[in-house]
Amino acid sequence: MTLTMILETLEGTALAAVVQESLYGFAVVVGIHILGLTLSVGTLLWVDLRLLGLSLVSQPVSRVYRNLAPWFIAGFAMMFVSGSVLFTAYATAAYGNVFFRLKMVALLLAGLNALALHFMNGRQQSTWDTAPRPPLSVRMAGLFSTLLWMTVIVAGRLMSYTMFAAP
Repeated sequence: MTLTMILETLEGTALAAVVQESLYGFAVVVGIHILGLTLSVGTLLWVDLRLLGLSLVSQPVSRVYRNLAPWFIAGFAMMFVSGSVLFTAYATAAYGNVFFRLKMVALLLAGLNALALHFMNGRQQSTWDTAPRPPLSVRMAGLFSTLLWMTVIVAGRLMSYTMFAAP
């Protein structure tokens, strides 16, 4: 089975039909996707600002992260599920779209950035956790996270505008 066949099979599912053909299916799924994005990136931005030493500097990084993690994880789960549903409905168009690919690369890099922060700086976190201005490597992780999530958002919007535009 080729990749094209797999993508076409996804688009032929009942779930895809609900999104493509029902009166409110697409709008509801996109609405959930945007709400998930707002919840996830909106709260994660506060963590990134703390990592950058620009906000909440009186709070330890670990406390900011711990208090906001349930919110950005819930938002990410909403984005993941709704994004998967949208992909199912428009798999061939999405796969062929350069902005979809850019979005996926930025998502992957954002995840790798988070893992790198955790594994490379996590061991020494007790030495910088309460510092108003964390070490450069931590600040860079916060900056990269912010830039990568901005890329995800912009690529997602551009994807929407280019996938459904008339040729």
